[in-house]
Amino acid sequence: MTNTKDFSEMMKNMMSGGFPVDMTAMEEAFKTSAALNEKLSSVALEAASKSAEISNKWAKDTLSKLNQMSRAKAEPADYTKSFSDFASATAEAAAENMAAFAEVAKKVQMDTVELLMAAGKDITEDASAAMKKATDGVTAAAKKATDTAAKATK
Repeated sequence: MTNTKDFSEMMKNMMSGGFPVDMTAMEEAFKTSAALNEKLSSVALEAASKSAEISNKWAKDTLSKLNQMSRAKAEPADYTKSFSDFASATAEAAAENMAAFAEVAKKVQMDTVELLMAAGKDITEDASAAMKKATDGVTAAAKKATDTAAKATK
């Protein structure tokens, strides 16, 4: 009959430090990730703020123009002219405001690319340092095992 291994003891050992793990690489990765998220959030919130300002100004300008258009006119032709002026001003405002939104989007894109490139560089440096540390540890362990084996054979 086959006995199944008791994994509870192995898990207990793993959780209690039976398998030592250097968590500094994970801590550094977390810190790098948190810093990147903070910067990306800042970019997003700044863009949202600027977009809200543009939208608010656009709405106020449109309401002001609507107020002027809705006033009573002396001649029927004045209504046509008023509506025509409103349509023209609205089209011009739309073009200006869409250009302003495009500038906000362009800045967000540029800032995001800069942040991601810097983060990629940081992550690469962190990974290289972690790999060097791991390689040094494995080399030291292999050397120790080789020395131990050599002593045992003498």
